[in-house]
Amino acid sequence: MSYFKQHVFFCVNQRQAGENCCNNHCAEDVRGYAKKRIKELGLNGEGKVRINTAGCLDRCDEGPVLVVYPEGVWYTYVDNADIDEIISEHIQNGRVVERLKI
Repeated sequence: MSYFKQHVFFCVNQRQAGENCCNNHCAEDVRGYAKKRIKELGLNGEGKVRINTAGCLDRCDEGPVLVVYPEGVWYTYVDNADIDEIISEHIQNGRVVERLKI
């Protein structure tokens, strides 16, 4: 078994001015929010969930993006409410959030 049950990778890449990139959508702040929520819910640590920072995940035109492994489910999001839904539905209950899936 892996040390963590799930890894959530947030693209926080910043491209040159004018180019699409996840960090143009405050990806670093949203990643911080997700990390805080996972800790508040007691979902972090060995055998649980790890929130990770990723460089470019090469899907910037669909961004901002995150991917949940080991499932390999890709999501986009608009705000913290979307992150709350991903945590509640996917992380806690194992249900893919179809409306946010890319």
